[in-house]
Amino acid sequence: MLKGKIAKLTVSDVRFPTSLEQHGSDAMHSDPDYSAAYVAIESDDGLKGYGMTFTVGRGTEVVVCAVEALSTFVIGKTLEDIVSDFSGFYKCLTSDSQMRWIGPEKGVIQLATAAILNGIWDMWARVEGKPLWKLLVDMDPKQLIRCIDFRYITDALTEQEALNILEKAKEGKQQREEQMLKEGYPAYTTSCAWLGYSDQQLMQLCSTALTEGWTKFKVKVGADLQDDIRRCSLIRKMIGPENTLMIDANQRWDVAEAISYVTKLAEFRPLWIEEPTCPDDILGHAAISKALAPLGIGVATGEQCHNRVMFKQFLQASALQFVQIDSCRVGSVNENLAIMLMAAKFRVPVCPHAGGVGLCELVQHLILFDYISVSASLENRMCEYVDHLHEHFKSPTVIRNAHYMPPKDPGFSSEMFDESVQKHQFPHGEVWRSILEKKGS
Repeated sequence: MLKGKIAKLTVSDVRFPTSLEQHGSDAMHSDPDYSAAYVAIESDDGLKGYGMTFTVGRGTEVVVCAVEALSTFVIGKTLEDIVSDFSGFYKCLTSDSQMRWIGPEKGVIQLATAAILNGIWDMWARVEGKPLWKLLVDMDPKQLIRCIDFRYITDALTEQEALNILEKAKEGKQQREEQMLKEGYPAYTTSCAWLGYSDQQLMQLCSTALTEGWTKFKVKVGADLQDDIRRCSLIRKMIGPENTLMIDANQRWDVAEAISYVTKLAEFRPLWIEEPTCPDDILGHAAISKALAPLGIGVATGEQCHNRVMFKQFLQASALQFVQIDSCRVGSVNENLAIMLMAAKFRVPVCPHAGGVGLCELVQHLILFDYISVSASLENRMCEYVDHLHEHFKSPTVIRNAHYMPPKDPGFSSEMFDESVQKHQFPHGEVWRSILEKKGS
């Protein structure tokens, strides 16, 4: 089953008009249309794999072009060629002597890399008849190590150190897997408090979430201090003192401004401030972390970190207290394996970002693997959940009592319904033809 050659790779520009109802709105992205560059990979012996990377509307067409440009490195290879030397294939995608000039390993070209690799991992898990998290959990540590490109990070994590972490985590591994199958992985919700929501909508959603068992809530902040004080006060009163509150500025502030702003929100006892400043500013995050530590407020970031090297530096500089991996920003599972292992070495909890179409479906596999096979800890750990667009996926996330229940279907949970893809293709799908016609009239 691994020997058929990959014969076809197609990519679609799929967009959902979430901006119409302000879903996903924050201080920097006021009108996001949750979107994906959606990849379908087929081999000549009938294997299929589906991958994607997340975008917020305009610009998705650029990622589609990058996926098409990278497809030449995939067509003609067998799945066995790829997975038998997965780190080598990762380097092939990211290190072409000409293509790397428009990266390297960052921006649009890395988003495209993620989309393709997510499709390859989905195909591999399907062939093995396992959900991706189980494929990873069952994999021999040495085989896992061979999936990782250790270039540029050995000053923080060597291959031997990574292997030692995985070997040590074998103790209690079966019990942790059984625990996850029974209880699920703890989640927090962002769906109640997008920045564009009215107070009435916020209160209604928060009330419903509490009745459903949610105990961890994130609030978007950063546009207006007085408005944020009012909204944080509202949510803190609703959820009570015992539940957890986080705040997220989506890169809105300069460093000094972030420290001042968050200090004024400290009375609401947020566990963390997420993306307080430019996502590339490692030393700025370090300064914010140091200033907020006496207030008991940590810094969380990672959803727009380009690659493992940036995460390495964030960890080395003590610039974050919560590592927010993303299944579609860096180089897919391969690069996230490196990031999770570095986080384990530096003893920083991983709390994935999942605010976008398909991100919940994908990242749940990674965080289940992290707990079962890497960190062996749930302390200060949780995975983001947003209650949007799951109905478009064949294997949607299952939340029970505010916990992610481990997926059972083979693959990476990344396949969309054909009808959803066709209706939401931009600009010629039925949904967008209707919207664009109304705008033109």
